[in-house]
Amino acid sequence: MSKAPGRPAAVDVVIVNWNTGRHLGNCLHSIARADQSSLRVSEVVVVDNASSDGSDRGLHVPGLPLRVVRNTVNRGFASACNQGAALGDADLLLFLNPDTELYPDTLRVVGEFLRTPGAESFGIFGARMVDEHGRSRISCSRFPSPRIYLGRMTGLDRLVPALFPPHHLRPEELPHSGPVDQVIGAFFLVRRPLFTALNGFDERYFLYLEEVDFALRASRLKWPSFHIGEARVYHAEEVSSAQLGPWRQYLVLCSRTRYMFQHWTKPQAWLLTGLSLAVEPAARLVGAALRGQRPELRATLAVYWEFLRWLCSGRRRSPPLPKTVPARQSAEPPHVSVVRGRKRST
Repeated sequence: MSKAPGRPAAVDVVIVNWNTGRHLGNCLHSIARADQSSLRVSEVVVVDNASSDGSDRGLHVPGLPLRVVRNTVNRGFASACNQGAALGDADLLLFLNPDTELYPDTLRVVGEFLRTPGAESFGIFGARMVDEHGRSRISCSRFPSPRIYLGRMTGLDRLVPALFPPHHLRPEELPHSGPVDQVIGAFFLVRRPLFTALNGFDERYFLYLEEVDFALRASRLKWPSFHIGEARVYHAEEVSSAQLGPWRQYLVLCSRTRYMFQHWTKPQAWLLTGLSLAVEPAARLVGAALRGQRPELRATLAVYWEFLRWLCSGRRRSPPLPKTVPARQSAEPPHVSVVRGRKRST
């Protein structure tokens, strides 16, 4: 991806939104303020998954080539990412969470690295996530393995991390830029030819692990991931997923199970699935009982009952968003509006 001096690479930015309030607008303004001298934003596509909080309205940002797609149902994160990616043609695709904000130098630092010979053998790039005080947050992860998930289910990853390493890399484990298994999806920069070769994200993942699955498939094609530690991105974390309440665990279970059966041996997948139905719910129920949280007891039982129903369906379908989670429903097709540079369609 070597570019002539003075000709920055072009990137299409895709943001999937679901009830993120003010965060989406802050994210868009941070893109508009970013230095694009070495990485030019060709277009920003916001795909709104039937938000009900009005966060998809009034998004005009001066100087930002913005297109807004409003889905009438929540299609899930992977599907919405693919939907947004299909609307652009830049050589690079940046999937950006709406609860992130770029620093003024983020795109410049990333673009400068992409011009180096060391970047040529990598297909996916991530940045260093930080909190509001600039302190490092989770930015990269290991590919999930039976040992990693066993440790996470049982708590052994906290007791004996040397034997049961945690899924996420701690910030102190990333002192420098370098190759990693996977960068988190909050800032997920992909070469478009690679995205096309892999047919985008696997839409059977409604939420969670879609970027892990993508990074693993990319690595098998000899396109690994790279963490650019000098590029900083503020990440508020879990603004949308926190609204799911106990149903967040349901979607985690479904995505985790799909990943295990897709990438592990069947004995390994069935063993860990059995633990998902035995160890985890028991621990959650005991904890809720000790705290005297009767609503949590009922919610836990409901979550694992729905997960069992999905599992018995043969995992052929994507897990639906539970009906208890608010979402705008309509039979109308998606509404697309372009804020600048193209004719507005209604």
